[in-house]
Amino acid sequence: MPETQHYIAVDLGAESGRVMLGTLSDDNVAIAEAHRFPNGPIELAGTLRWDFDRLLAEVKRGIATAVGAAGGVIHGLGVDSWGVDFGLLDDRGVLLEPPYHYRDSRTIGVMEEAFRRIPRREIYERTGIQFMQINTLYQLFSMRLRGDSILDKARKMTFIADLVSHSLCGRLYAEYTLASTSQMLDMRTGRWATSLLETLEIPPRILPEVVPPATPVGKSRDEIAEDLRCARLPIIATASHDTAAAVAAVPAAGGSWAYLSSGTWSLMGVESPEPVITDRTCELGFTNEGGVEGTIRLLKNIIGLWIVQECRRQWQREGKEFTYADLTSLAARAVPFAAILDPTSAEFLPPGDMPRRINEYLERTGQRPLREPGAMVRAILEGLALTYRKTLEEIECVTGRKIETLHIVGGGTQNELLNQFAADATNRRVLAGPVEATSLGNVLLQARALGRIRSLGTLRAIVRSSQPVREYLPRDPESWDRQYAAFRRAMKQ
Repeated sequence: MPETQHYIAVDLGAESGRVMLGTLSDDNVAIAEAHRFPNGPIELAGTLRWDFDRLLAEVKRGIATAVGAAGGVIHGLGVDSWGVDFGLLDDRGVLLEPPYHYRDSRTIGVMEEAFRRIPRREIYERTGIQFMQINTLYQLFSMRLRGDSILDKARKMTFIADLVSHSLCGRLYAEYTLASTSQMLDMRTGRWATSLLETLEIPPRILPEVVPPATPVGKSRDEIAEDLRCARLPIIATASHDTAAAVAAVPAAGGSWAYLSSGTWSLMGVESPEPVITDRTCELGFTNEGGVEGTIRLLKNIIGLWIVQECRRQWQREGKEFTYADLTSLAARAVPFAAILDPTSAEFLPPGDMPRRINEYLERTGQRPLREPGAMVRAILEGLALTYRKTLEEIECVTGRKIETLHIVGGGTQNELLNQFAADATNRRVLAGPVEATSLGNVLLQARALGRIRSLGTLRAIVRSSQPVREYLPRDPESWDRQYAAFRRAMKQ
C-alpha cells in the first residue's frame, strides 16, 4: 500500500493567496487550508505594484503552519500564480523593484506601438497568444519606450510564482505553463521567441531557462529552513500558472468536453495536442497557452467575476455591505434579461467605480441604467453566461469538435446561479467542481513529478474519485435562445 504523502500548494491569486496542505493516500486526495491572506495592488509613486515582500512573508507563515499540521513531513512544495506579471532581478538575484501589477496604466497604447514595429499577425503567428495589453511582452516594451533604466540594470526576470520559488530555493527558472502566458514564447517550439524580443529591444539575456511542469528544482535554502524551523523542503515546479494547474485537475474523461476556470477571470477552452494558430483563431482572440503532459490549452481569457468583485468594493465604499452570497441571492430574485451587457468590453478591465461604468455602458448602448445591486449583478452573470455560449460555439468552429459537457472548476463554482445560467445559456450539461481545482492540480502534479502518479489520466481519476462535483442541466432553453440572439445583435452594433 502506498504511503500517505503530504504536499504544500502555494496558490497566489489576484485577490487572495492561500497556502494549502494536500494529503495523498491510495487513490484519494484531500486538501486543507493552512493560511489565507488578502492580496491586491498597492499604489507606489502613481503606479500599481505588488507588495512582494508582504506576499513572501505571508507565504512563509502559511508554509510554517502547513508543516506543523503535517507533523513536519512534507514530500513537496509547489507555487502557482496568475500569469503575465514578473520581477526583475540584479546579478545577485535580488529584486530590483516591487513588481508591477498588470492593471497598471503604463501599457495603455503600447500594443499599437508594437504593431508598428512588428505586424500584429506576425506576433500571433510566433506566439499564438491572445492580444491583451497586460501581456508581459507589452509590459516590458512599455519600459523600453519610457526609457526605464531598470530594464538595463536587470540581469534576469521571472514570473511571480517562480519568483516565490526562487526566493525559497535559490534556483532561477521560468516554468513552461507560466512563461507561455507572456506572449514571448514560441508555442510551436516551447522556446523564447528571441528575434521577436530583439525587434522590440527587449534583451533576451534576461530570460531564464524554461522548465516543464512537474519538475523538481531543488530544496529550500538553509536560512529558509531555519526561519520556518523545519527540514529543507523539496521545491517542485508544478504547473506554475494557476489555470494550467486547475485544468490538470478537471475531473473529465473522454474527449467531448471543455473547461471553464471560473474566478476573477473566466478562462474557457479545450486541450489540444498542438497549437491552433490560424487567421480565424487570431481574429476570434484565442490564445494557445502551455498545458501539462505536452498539451496546449486553447482558450479565451474572459473578464469574469472581477466585475462583480469591483461592484462589491464600490458599494462597500458607499457604506453598503454585501457578501457575495447576498449579491447572488438578490440577483436570483431580480427580473431576468433587464439589460444586455458585454463583460469582455475593455472598459470593465481597470479597477474603480464599476457600477457607474456599467451604467455609462448601458446608456451609451441605448439601455436603461440599473439602480439596484441585484439587477446589476444579474445582468453581469447573464452576460457572462451568454459569453460562454458564444465562446463554446467558436471553440467548436476552430477545432471541429462537438462539445457536450462543460466542466467548471475553481472558486467561481460556488456561485450556483452562474453555474445554472451557464447550463441554460449553452444548452449543455454542466459539471461544477472541484472548487479547489488549482491547489489540487498543484499537489497532484507534484506527486506526478515524484513518480507517485504515472499519467494525467490517473491524476484526473483521483480527482473524480475523491472530490464532489455537482451537475446542472439546461432549463428553459427557448428564453435563453431569444436572449442570445439579442446579445449577438448587440455585439455587432
